[in-house]
Amino acid sequence: MTFHHLDSADDPRVSDYTQLTDVHLRKLREPVEGMYIAESSRVLRRALAAGHRPRSFFLAEKWVEDLADVFEQYPDVPAYIGSAALLEAITGFHLHRGAMAAMQRPAPVPLPELLAGARRVAVLEDIVDHTNVGAIFRSAAALGIDAVLVSPRCGDPLYRRSVRVSMGTVFQVPWARLEDWPGDLRVLQDHGFTVAALELTGDAVDVDDLAARRPDKLALVLGTEGAGMSDATLAAVDLAVKIPMRAGVDSLNVAAASAVAFWELRSRD
Repeated sequence: MTFHHLDSADDPRVSDYTQLTDVHLRKLREPVEGMYIAESSRVLRRALAAGHRPRSFFLAEKWVEDLADVFEQYPDVPAYIGSAALLEAITGFHLHRGAMAAMQRPAPVPLPELLAGARRVAVLEDIVDHTNVGAIFRSAAALGIDAVLVSPRCGDPLYRRSVRVSMGTVFQVPWARLEDWPGDLRVLQDHGFTVAALELTGDAVDVDDLAARRPDKLALVLGTEGAGMSDATLAAVDLAVKIPMRAGVDSLNVAAASAVAFWELRSRD
């Protein structure tokens, strides 16, 4: 494999890695360019194991040996190497997790195909904190969620922070971005899903009561941080469900709540 040693932060060959700390820019740029960043050797290995194709690798010299087996598998993919200071000048932060890879985004999966055979689906409405998005995906992968759907304004599951917080499990759970919100909830209902909003409403049932009903197919909708579920979404779901709280606490962080609900409402078959 040919390694490319960098000597300038302005090298156009590493434009995929520039301004990684500019969240607004990267959210706009990465989907349009059909790429995302896998940060850390563990995460990029999980991306490769999921069948995602690398555009390039980006790392400090000391990590070359650790990833030698990866480079052998992708001899035609360029690997850019630089000093820690130079890599930081390019990315905007200290790269201390080994290596990065710029990856090709996988092609979107059509919604009907995603739902085929699924029993448990999570739906994220306008969750904008990428840490929460990543944490929800990690819980989804661990607790038996078959697919995740995200609303048009939800944070990008393949944004660098989401991928990192998920520990790469975002590559394990099939997901899709919905286009008609909340109209696409009707597609779930047409596929036989009971659609439940995890929201504290006057008529919300306890999560263990819903679990006792053992719904065959269940889609759990999680609302945005702070404001919670929109009125339009609440009007479109079949019911609301809540996690009983004690000591005067009315709610959990959405990522923590997702883990509780995913476990309690898991498929029992």
